[in-house]
Amino acid sequence: MVESGSSVPRRQLGRHLRQAREEAGVTLEAAAQELEWSRAKMYRIEGGQTLMRKHDVLAMCTVYGATTELTGALVALSVESKSKGWWHAYGDVIPAWFELYVGLEAAASRLRHFELALIPGLLQTSDYAAAIFRTKPGITEEEVAQAVALRMERQRLLVRSRPKAPTLEVILDQAVLYRQVPDQEAMRAQLAYLVNNARSTGVRVRILPSDAGALASVAGSFVILDFPPLGRRQVDPPTVYIEELTGALYLDRPAEVATYADRWDMLSARALGADESDDLIATVIKESYDE
Repeated sequence: MVESGSSVPRRQLGRHLRQAREEAGVTLEAAAQELEWSRAKMYRIEGGQTLMRKHDVLAMCTVYGATTELTGALVALSVESKSKGWWHAYGDVIPAWFELYVGLEAAASRLRHFELALIPGLLQTSDYAAAIFRTKPGITEEEVAQAVALRMERQRLLVRSRPKAPTLEVILDQAVLYRQVPDQEAMRAQLAYLVNNARSTGVRVRILPSDAGALASVAGSFVILDFPPLGRRQVDPPTVYIEELTGALYLDRPAEVATYADRWDMLSARALGADESDDLIATVIKESYDE
């Protein structure tokens, strides 16, 4: 049976409980014996696969000798894990494999997004998003409306005040600017939005010029998510998200993240500055859409 509640705080809680156990020098077997739980239950808890009751968290923190500050933070996480994320209200509109990303995105303090194909969802206008969704075979207008509403709701994180909005750094391959959608006016308005509205506080959009050669195709589209600390601890490790047609990859091993961070630095070094990028987008609008 699938547990209800948000998977992101469950993952965070499990990771911190495992870290607290390891720092205390307590083996998983010893912890299970002391708490009178099975090894399987311990694995589920530390893997973020099950909801945690407050008194169970308190018991684990007592066995591990955790500080009052850490214990309080972990109890708060256990309470948060029982709440469903806002995206659950959209039901089948959001694929199960994407739910985790939406939760991680909402928890992130910094997002670095390199995109080869489309304007990223956090920067899409409603008309552009609708035009993209309508290319899906068999989709109804009601489903399009629900999908667009979800996308617009996601964008609220860029203007929130509590918790602090994440910074969003986007590098777009130049080819994205020329990739038409069925609604040409929606495409024109989308490009204008990138110039006029997307450069709000904490948002930066840059273009990777076509003369960058194979660098873009070798990289592929990806997002790197960084997360704020919980006290002196890291809530979640930096994570790379790579979306595929029917699923997604989540990479959080340090070597994997470092590889993509290096790739980001290479792309950033070749990308145009923000002002130059705006000028290029404005030129595309003039040449392709203005009569």
